[in-house]
Amino acid sequence: MTGQSLQDFVRAYEVAHPDDVCTVDREVSLDQDITAVVWELADRGEHPLLRFPCVRGADREVVTNLFASRVRIERMLGARPGELHDRYQHLAANSMEMAELDDGPVTGRVDAGDRIDLFELPLLTHFATDRGPYITSGIVVAEDAAGGRGNLSYHRSVVASPTSLGTSLHSRGDLWRLLQDAAASGRRLPVAMVIGAHPLFMLAASARAPFDVDEREIAGGLLGEPLEVVRTPKHGLRVPASAEVVLEGEIDPAADEDEGPFGEFSGYSSDRSTRNRIDVCTVMQRDGAVWVDVVGGNSQEHLNLGRVPREAEMIAKLKDRFGSVVGVHYPNSGTHFHCYVAVDQRRPGEARQALLGLLGWDPYLKTVVAVDADVDITSDAEVLWALATHFQPERDMIVIGGLPGSALDPSADKLGTTSRLALDATRGAGFDAQRVQISDEARAVGREIAADRAGEVNG
Repeated sequence: MTGQSLQDFVRAYEVAHPDDVCTVDREVSLDQDITAVVWELADRGEHPLLRFPCVRGADREVVTNLFASRVRIERMLGARPGELHDRYQHLAANSMEMAELDDGPVTGRVDAGDRIDLFELPLLTHFATDRGPYITSGIVVAEDAAGGRGNLSYHRSVVASPTSLGTSLHSRGDLWRLLQDAAASGRRLPVAMVIGAHPLFMLAASARAPFDVDEREIAGGLLGEPLEVVRTPKHGLRVPASAEVVLEGEIDPAADEDEGPFGEFSGYSSDRSTRNRIDVCTVMQRDGAVWVDVVGGNSQEHLNLGRVPREAEMIAKLKDRFGSVVGVHYPNSGTHFHCYVAVDQRRPGEARQALLGLLGWDPYLKTVVAVDADVDITSDAEVLWALATHFQPERDMIVIGGLPGSALDPSADKLGTTSRLALDATRGAGFDAQRVQISDEARAVGREIAADRAGEVNG
């Protein structure tokens, strides 16, 4: 094997960046304790990769918060600071065909039939408002029956019985399309759920790829080598050979399974669900497997995992179409519904073109704000300042109604029908106010005095 496992990554990363990994030796509960640790650290501005070797009721270590730091994602991709999106796009564009193996670590233990009991997995309850324990890192693998092209997508899942899961396909993406195709031909859809794999495989699963593009090949591009896969025992689906846990099964298009509420990326608990059921026939696990959790709710990890590939895609599209676009940022405060775009506007209207492009390309977005290139789009305060001083509502606002959005938006209807807002907060032609400035010499004096004070306080 070539080091494509999560555990290889965690060990190597901890050696290289020990200050960015926190091992919690204290015993914690499966019921909300791990989420509480993530939230408390985040309140202090800390987002380390977290390891929990002592979890009461679990037979293995829990690893979480992998994607909570953009710096850590840069390191995963081998990107230089500030070049996260360019590096992601470059690697993802160089996709590679999978390398199929006869066996791998994930085939170390294979259970089927009455040896399966999903309740034995270390299932975490993330929030007091959740229905119960949820699998949050489950990546569902499905393949087109005709050509074998695959799809990867995340779907929250609750254990409904020893051999079944309740899940939701509310994004109605490619997996939903494959399920509808299966229903039309009167068959069940074979699937496999990967729980824990190399972080770059997990990142590839968030890519918004066309239907005929296999995210497993994108994973190969991100890894810089073909993704090594093995086939599941019953349906022959190709899954990462170094995965921690894989659940193989089928989705019956006619079956219904209650699930939800669950704490979603909006920061609200949502019970909007397509109520699908996965019947599990095989459980594959590597020896010494760990349990990988993705922190739910509007956590940094949950948001970053979805938005980093989306930001990279949007920047590439916008720069290709509109040369004046400098950067794109999806702020934490807006979950997946807000976006800021920086524009070096060369002629009137370019900012509006970029705004409309974003609203058309990303169905999750509700509000997009355009600012000038000298405004820091990673700072809510800077963007709000630009909005306060450059924006005139009757002139600089565009509202479009009746568009498909996210079903998880609590302000939208149950299908996610929404309206969208574009705000042009660029200075525009004829703007003649001058931004206040402090000379470089004075700033140097200020830095010296501030540093002296910091030394006095810390001393």
